[in-house]
Amino acid sequence: MMRSLAVAASALSLLLTSTASVAAAPPFDTSARVAYLIDLSSGAELLNKNADVRMPPASMAKMMTTEVAFELIDQGKLPLSKTCTVRPETWQKWHGPQAGSTMFLSPNEQVSVENLLHGIVTLSGNDASVVLAECIAGTEPAFTMQMNTLAAKLGLKNSHFGTANGWPDNGVTYVTARDLAALARASIERHPKLYKQFYGQPSFTWGKTLGSGADIKQDNRNPILGAVPGADGLKTGHTEEAGYGFTGSAEQNGRRLIEVLAGLETYGSRIVESRRLMEWGFGAWQTKALFANAAKVGEAQVQLGGASTVSLVAPKPVAITFPAGLTVGDPKLKIRYDGPLKAPITKGQQVAQLIVTMPDGTVQQTPLVAGEDVGQAGFFGRFWAGLKQLLGMA
Repeated sequence: MMRSLAVAASALSLLLTSTASVAAAPPFDTSARVAYLIDLSSGAELLNKNADVRMPPASMAKMMTTEVAFELIDQGKLPLSKTCTVRPETWQKWHGPQAGSTMFLSPNEQVSVENLLHGIVTLSGNDASVVLAECIAGTEPAFTMQMNTLAAKLGLKNSHFGTANGWPDNGVTYVTARDLAALARASIERHPKLYKQFYGQPSFTWGKTLGSGADIKQDNRNPILGAVPGADGLKTGHTEEAGYGFTGSAEQNGRRLIEVLAGLETYGSRIVESRRLMEWGFGAWQTKALFANAAKVGEAQVQLGGASTVSLVAPKPVAITFPAGLTVGDPKLKIRYDGPLKAPITKGQQVAQLIVTMPDGTVQQTPLVAGEDVGQAGFFGRFWAGLKQLLGMA
């Protein structure tokens, strides 16, 4: 049963699924077939152009390969120092001009997980992606099963992965811009240390040239890195089928944006449009703080718990986003949750959504988490709850 709560003269209601509406937008036009921009400080969608249309991700699929590795690393199951062997068969398939972007690995070479991740994230190495997949799961198909399992866990409802590197596979691999933004958000928020370590590196050196044996240094293709203040990720992609695409993120003054562009016709247009969109997001919009980090926003009822309620807190600062240069009236706030919540509840567990309705009717959403642990009620607590329900008192 959905519950709605009022908080400080404002309505609060919690929704377990996120369906943020597009905020009233200053004009922005782009030649990209797909364009999406979201402000993580408020959950506001600033631009939505075909964000839910399925498309091939090209090398942006490597974000999921990286995310699988990040999950395993943070769980203590995959040491960065672990050594992976480049199988001759894998090298044969993924070297040379026909194999696209490469880390310039060598057959039977021993490479650490850490260096392979640099090869994937910074160099977009197709070879590095498959070598890491085989190192983790034994085979690339087994690894893609892990990719799809994690995609489901992260709520990527319109994505499926058939390769570790995004190589064209007759439509088996597909994503949406909304899902790519959610995947980027997962890397940024779930694995902040690894994100900082691997994304945003300007270049990486690996491999030797034929003949002279000189080191091979390759620059990161990220079009906003070093060009937009605060830019620190994520991943480009290109195939003939997909065109030129990019998923990127930048943070300025505590405000983080994620953009997704796809279907651009040229390398140069990807550079121009990626920078334009991110600059527009920061320049044409402004934010206003609502709640500080860890601030109590409201309470939710708890069923069969050691306490009858649990506090709902903001897991990070919460703001609203609106066009720059404008003043806005007070928004209406609701907390929506599927309740009463069932014990046990763990502190920090996401249990609700803060729904912010702007004066113009647009909606912005951010998650709320439990402020404390709530264990299950003991025998007498359960007995009393059952008696109240029987007597119509609950």
